Amino acid sequence: MVEAFEREFAQFVQTPYACAVSSCTTALHLALRAVGVGPGDEVITVSHSFIATANSIRYCGAVPVFADIEPGTFNLDPTCLDSLISQRTKAVLCVHQMGMPCDMARIVPWARAHGLAIIEDAACAIGSEIFWDGRWEKIGKPHGDAACFSFHPRKLLTTGDGGMITTARKDIEEKCRLWRHHGMSVPDAVRHASPHVVFESYETLGFNYRMTDIQAAVGREQLRKIPQIVSRRRLQVQRYREMLNSVVNIVFPEEPPWARSNWQSLCVRLPVLCDQAKVMQFLLEKGIATRRGIMCAHREPAYFQEPWSCGLGPGACGCPPGTCKRLKHSEEAQDRGLILPLFHDLTEEDQRRVVETLQEACARC
Repeated sequence: MVEAFEREFAQFVQTPYACAVSSCTTALHLALRAVGVGPGDEVITVSHSFIATANSIRYCGAVPVFADIEPGTFNLDPTCLDSLISQRTKAVLCVHQMGMPCDMARIVPWARAHGLAIIEDAACAIGSEIFWDGRWEKIGKPHGDAACFSFHPRKLLTTGDGGMITTARKDIEEKCRLWRHHGMSVPDAVRHASPHVVFESYETLGFNYRMTDIQAAVGREQLRKIPQIVSRRRLQVQRYREMLNSVVNIVFPEEPPWARSNWQSLCVRLPVLCDQAKVMQFLLEKGIATRRGIMCAHREPAYFQEPWSCGLGPGACGCPPGTCKRLKHSEEAQDRGLILPLFHDLTEEDQRRVVETLQEACARC
């Protein structure tokens, strides 16, 4: 089932290789390791992401160097890159945040010109598309060296949990396939199918990062539904866009003309004077669950101890712990962002109730 899921996933995103693993976090760890990221290296990424993005860099012994985001797309701002590179920079780990594709047309040439590897954190982006070389291509047909997906329960395609690495580089695929299975020289499926006795060996340090056949069986069925699921999401988001026009000072996210988001999540910005927690509490009391804007790793207690940089070096920017003036847009996105209800069975009536209640909450600010 795992082999079949890998084959079908590779065909869906149009990539030569797909390697199934236990989560997107393990996918990121293996992909970074496969492109040579190791102790003492630096990897440019965003703080404005689930903490697994930064953690995967630390698992390699490397240091995350945080770029700020574009306010409209919530994605890495390519204009920040020149100020973040150093002699220790090994790779760029860009995040297709909430399913919105990054500006790969600017990131890829810059990274290649500096000899850097490019890993795409596509945890949220199954079914998203980017206009590339005159045609629409799915995220997962790697525009860098590898792309990493999540099949966590919150994702559009879920296997309960799990992940996938896609790449056009055979060397990356071979390394990830070896390391995910304890570094076993001969996969168990090959050993069991052999007419001769085969003894495996373990010649490199590996991990137990495998996906199970049960998960893969679920994934195969879910994969067939992705076009329908994405189409439904895009319709729901268009409805929200039209309804939210009447809510004063609510800022809707931008979808650039070269991107088609799967809209895994829809994060709007609250008016400046609105208290995010109070708005969320008001909605909750009306039976509407929301989430705050995406977290920032540099504001989490773990990264008060773990090394990270904003390009000036730890502590060099003079900001107190949990803040950074060079990550202003990232912090504002967390503090003013509101993720609205969005799921397949959400009706137009449901959406109207969400918007009307949000309007009432904002009027109380």
